[in-house]
Amino acid sequence: MAVIPKVSFKEINQLAIPAIIAGIAEPLISLTDIAIIGNVTENPVEALAAAGIAGSFLSALIWILAQTKTAISSMVSQHLGANRIHAVKTLIPQAFAFNLLLSLLIFGITTFFAQAIFTAYNANGLILTYTKDYYFIRAMGLPFTLLTFSMFGVFRGLQNTLWAMQCSLIGAVVNVVLDFALVYGIEGFIEPLHLKGAAIASVMAQLVMLSIATYFYIKRTPFGFKIRKKINPKLKPMLLMAANFFLRTAALNFAIYLANAYATDYGKNYIAAQSILMNIWLFFSFFIDGYANAGNAISGKLLGQKAYQKLWLLSKDISKYAIIIAFILMAICFTFYEQIGLIFNKETQVLAVFSSVFWIVLLMQPINAIAFMFDGIFKGLGEAKYLRNVLMVATFLGFWPTLLLFDKLGLQLHAIWIAFTVWMLIRSLALVIKFRRKYLNK
Repeated sequence: MAVIPKVSFKEINQLAIPAIIAGIAEPLISLTDIAIIGNVTENPVEALAAAGIAGSFLSALIWILAQTKTAISSMVSQHLGANRIHAVKTLIPQAFAFNLLLSLLIFGITTFFAQAIFTAYNANGLILTYTKDYYFIRAMGLPFTLLTFSMFGVFRGLQNTLWAMQCSLIGAVVNVVLDFALVYGIEGFIEPLHLKGAAIASVMAQLVMLSIATYFYIKRTPFGFKIRKKINPKLKPMLLMAANFFLRTAALNFAIYLANAYATDYGKNYIAAQSILMNIWLFFSFFIDGYANAGNAISGKLLGQKAYQKLWLLSKDISKYAIIIAFILMAICFTFYEQIGLIFNKETQVLAVFSSVFWIVLLMQPINAIAFMFDGIFKGLGEAKYLRNVLMVATFLGFWPTLLLFDKLGLQLHAIWIAFTVWMLIRSLALVIKFRRKYLNK
């Protein structure tokens, strides 16, 4: 029997390592905001809670709307593998235009209903005021972010994650520098802007990332911005794929909404601790997701080539690498368990809540690694409907009932993170079983 050549470790890492660095830049921006805001002298707990609530809602919007990035990546990689990249040349500008119009519509609707939206998160008083102010500024960057992510989808489909990494790194540096300058101020030059300063810094960083991504898109890809009157026949399938990803991500973010709403209802110290925990969880997720992005890009190409056995071997390798990363992250965080909380806040009650729950976030990381790996592969394969269904089941039959049960038992934040663990277990098992049945002996 002939030996099937595997996708090499070098080839995987050429995509995965830049994707890891690019992926962690976005949550690193949020973590920087949380760390700086949580250490201001004026109402630090309320400011931290507001940044957590608004940031969580904005992340939910971006995750939902940016699913066209995944659809674009899948389309480009599959056509690249089939040597038919010319068939999607007019598709990409049309997808960009759709994203821009959609982001402007969402910006208008969410800012108009901001009071109602954040009241639904159980925010009130000073926290509600801070949340609305922070969100209104941050949301101005929504069109920048979605266009940037669309270009990242093109880059990934072309088997290149280095350009996205460079954009994200520069954006992260700009954000950190502006965060310190605008939140705390520079004596004699800039007045301290508190929470609003962090929001302005994020928008400026997003604009810088868009500018750099546009340069790479124009100079290094075969695509342009000219929109043809004739609709590309691939636009409808791509939007249908994106719509399924929208629904999937909406279910994902419903779980995050419930988590934040319950935490806010427990009290300001709980939502402040939850903001830290969630941002660390997201940081870990994006870190591990680098290998999922590599799987996304390569699996689409292998599907286009009909190289099914190589696809099976790829799934085993990237899962192994991701689990190793998860254990490394766990070891580092358990070593510096107490010190990590102090980076983000100095309030004793907030830190006590954080420390009592953080271990659950750490122990679930290997489960997350498996779920994220197969998420990425299934996205590359265009399996949008199955991913949608898995998230619906995991959220409405796993996360929500578990949260209700353990909340009734009075476990508070523990209930939230036990529910997240169940949620990730369902996702990982469903994807592994489906992939094994479909591709193991194909």
